[in-house]
Amino acid sequence: MSVTATATDGIRVLTAVGEIDHHTGQSLQQALDVTGTTRPRIVIDLRQVTFLDSSGINLLITAHQHTTQAGGRLRLAGPTPPVQRVLQLVGVDQLIDCRETLHHALTP
Repeated sequence: MSVTATATDGIRVLTAVGEIDHHTGQSLQQALDVTGTTRPRIVIDLRQVTFLDSSGINLLITAHQHTTQAGGRLRLAGPTPPVQRVLQLVGVDQLIDCRETLHHALTP
């Protein structure tokens, strides 16, 4: 898995490519670090993620908690059908704001 970080209107956009699992999630976890950041706004672009396991789910939930505690927000954008199914099955889509497209995720 690879993660590319960019910024759009003060929002950190993390574009993930590949599988998010126990063996590959560390790069995303590092990119999601909000230590010392006030009111971070982060969008994870999931359009190119092909697989998400329980460790990936835990990573997203932890990132959501840390971002919220820092007064910010985390959004997910454009999950592929297999990833969307996992998010729905475990209820993460009810916890973390999940938008259909990256454009929608960047909209206030």
